[in-house]
Amino acid sequence: MDTGATKRESKPSASPSFKNATRVQVSLLTSAEKRALAWFAAHMPAWVGSDHLTVLGFAAQLMVGASYALARYDRRWLLWGILFLVLNWFGDSLDGTVARFRNRQRPRYGFYVDHVIDAIGSAVLMTGLALSGFMTPIIALATLVAFLLLAIEVYLATYTIGSFHLSYFNLGPTELRLLLVAGNIALYVRGPWTHIAGHKLLLFDLGALVATVGMTFIFLYAAIRHTAQLYREERLP
Repeated sequence: MDTGATKRESKPSASPSFKNATRVQVSLLTSAEKRALAWFAAHMPAWVGSDHLTVLGFAAQLMVGASYALARYDRRWLLWGILFLVLNWFGDSLDGTVARFRNRQRPRYGFYVDHVIDAIGSAVLMTGLALSGFMTPIIALATLVAFLLLAIEVYLATYTIGSFHLSYFNLGPTELRLLLVAGNIALYVRGPWTHIAGHKLLLFDLGALVATVGMTFIFLYAAIRHTAQLYREERLP
């Protein structure tokens, strides 16, 4: 390489310095989940890499959305959806653990790919629910918007503050998957409707409304707190 070429010197480095953010994950199942993932990583065949697990998790999340859409015509797809949720957890949670266990980490690549996939997968999941007949489409849209707002705040905080929040108020991705599993079982056994204070409404509408309010609150809470923190740290004289 011609290190004396002015034109080449002016180009940015192909591998700019990157500092990993502090992972903040304090949820109900964090301790047990970490032990399980460490065991899986230690016993994973050598030919299975973190990219394979990422693809598995992504494909499974797409199939969760598809299973909801298909459950409109055959409720047994709700049971397939549970299997796909388990596979999504396995791939999505284990890819980073395997990379760390084998000391084959790619922090920028992993962070970027994981969260692009999360955005696509979440859109497909909520689209599947909107098509399923188990959730009102406008409520599905509101839930997706609330999720994306919270995700954007988390990514901005990761970049500006250096802390990557994987959970809030003892709830993280694994706990949310378990809530979906419980919802699928309830839908399969009892059907899509529930009664609250004498009013009949879709069970998943109720769950989605609670989730939307919760994510909106967390978004506002985190945005206000982080704005105040950054203001204090960069107060002008």
